[in-house]
Amino acid sequence: MSLITIDAEKCKRDGICVRECPTAIIKLKDKESVPELVTGGEDFCLRCGHCVAVCPHGALDHRDVPLDACLPIEKELKLTQEQAIQFLRARRSVRFFKDKPIEKEAIQKVIETARYAPTGSNSQLVQYTVFTDKAKIHELAGMTVDWMKYIQKKYPNEPTAAYMPMIIAAWKMGFDSVLRGAPGLILASAPKEHKNGLVDATIALTYLELAAVPMGLGTCWAGLLQGALLSWDPLKAAIGLPEGHVHHYPMMIGYAKPKYYRLPERKQPIIHYR
Repeated sequence: MSLITIDAEKCKRDGICVRECPTAIIKLKDKESVPELVTGGEDFCLRCGHCVAVCPHGALDHRDVPLDACLPIEKELKLTQEQAIQFLRARRSVRFFKDKPIEKEAIQKVIETARYAPTGSNSQLVQYTVFTDKAKIHELAGMTVDWMKYIQKKYPNEPTAAYMPMIIAAWKMGFDSVLRGAPGLILASAPKEHKNGLVDATIALTYLELAAVPMGLGTCWAGLLQGALLSWDPLKAAIGLPEGHVHHYPMMIGYAKPKYYRLPERKQPIIHYR
């Protein structure tokens, strides 16, 4: 099968796929012909699927983004503007979780959704490392506290050291303010050679946390663990990210204990129009 296949009976020769292709590798000779790849076009295809998605006639098939695998958009599921705004405003960073294990199926579902997040040049190089053993997650939190003790002792004048005594003290009293007793921990990561790796991992986690909300799941970005993971070798070894993955960020996940009934306000955006 060639990279793209056109159903001549369905195709209306309207050139929509030609205009939409981000790398301009599809051409339309004339109104009698169906679209086709330019010479050498296969080498420049991003495999983004835009050509399949934009054809209203279902006439174009792509070898690597098959038409049969591209579900049609259901109009009745489309959000209104008001629904979308409320959904986005209602998302909260959850720091208190129910004492309930998170099922592998639930994690699989949110990650399956996160894979549709945009990536640089459609590289799709983000991978996920998942922990669901609470004892292991607690161990990782303890190693983060060990890192804080080290920083506090060796670099007492560092700005980040100012808040560490409170976290260390809470840990000694039996309260985990690092990973909050979360029953799940997900790390999104990307390889060193991928220059857009941290951005891609961050966008993927943003998709993931939004996908978690309708499932009753809560999430929180684990910034303290991320800080330690950047420089604390024992923690790096314990987490065991894929070989060569230097771009990463962790997220706590579990069933949210609190319910929220209001939409807190935020600062007005500062916008510079040019």
